[in-house]
Amino acid sequence: MNRTLTIIRIAFFTLCLVAGVLVWYANPDWKPYLLTCLMVAAGIGALTILLDLLLKGFSLRALTGVTFGLAMAVLISALINASPFFDKGDTTVIFLVRIVLFVVVLYVATVMALRGRDEFNLIIPYVRFVPQEVANPLVVADASALIDGRILGVCQSHFLGATLVVPRFVIEELNRVADSTDPQRQSRGRRGLEVLNELRRIPAFELRVHDVALENRQQMDEKIIFVARSLKARLLTTDYNLAKHAEFHDVQWLNLNKLARALHPEVTVGDGFSVELVKPGKESGQAVGYLGDGSMVVVSDAEKFIGREIDVEVVNVVPSAGGKMVFARPVGAVSRA
Repeated sequence: MNRTLTIIRIAFFTLCLVAGVLVWYANPDWKPYLLTCLMVAAGIGALTILLDLLLKGFSLRALTGVTFGLAMAVLISALINASPFFDKGDTTVIFLVRIVLFVVVLYVATVMALRGRDEFNLIIPYVRFVPQEVANPLVVADASALIDGRILGVCQSHFLGATLVVPRFVIEELNRVADSTDPQRQSRGRRGLEVLNELRRIPAFELRVHDVALENRQQMDEKIIFVARSLKARLLTTDYNLAKHAEFHDVQWLNLNKLARALHPEVTVGDGFSVELVKPGKESGQAVGYLGDGSMVVVSDAEKFIGREIDVEVVNVVPSAGGKMVFARPVGAVSRA
């Protein structure tokens, strides 16, 4: 996108210079002023391109508001000008008063239109400029959410009642990671691309690739937050620092870890389940495993089953700073493959 805009700007500047030469050629009296014509044409082209750069962050919604404000200002000024208050009096004074009134009305109408652009669809009910009022809400996913992979299961179950938006620069980032010489990074990048391809194949699920022109020197976090704020969307990420940065900018964060914890049933005394034992406990004979939500399970008299999955029964649940600790005992002492 940036390269295309650069080509268009160069072509426009060249056309301005050509137009300057044609104007000089069409006026025989201007033969000594070729350089002047070229300078004027170059100045007009440069000012136009500069205006384009200054309006880089000016949205279509804001432009619509300004246009509406200008139209209302012209209408109000015409009504004031047609009033009988200016029929008599000094011509110069009346002219100055009209100019002042036009400028004041123009400023007030434009500012009011800009401030009320979010409610513009109330004035024109069939035109919607506010993204959050579309049929489906929007969720912007970053590279970490795609690499994590759990979003695939969430979308396949159709629990995510929103349109998933993946910015183009996120896909480019995944491609760079997949092309890395580091095998671990390469594997992560390829997994993210595979998840993205699987998301495309989900029936009745809307996935959009969002093209947006942003400066390369901007950090990836700044880009993703800018897109989420611009689209009035929520942010789906597993990057905790990015999530906190997004919350600072009033962007809502969808936390996959909280969702995973919420989906795990509560464990109470007497419940039975299977758990894989991974290491010895602090006390003699104990073995430790973990639940799917990260809760530690301490199993008594099970040290000999480390490295296996066995059936256990809960004998106590103790709250801890990390969530909860579950104390259990083996049931039947039968190991699983």
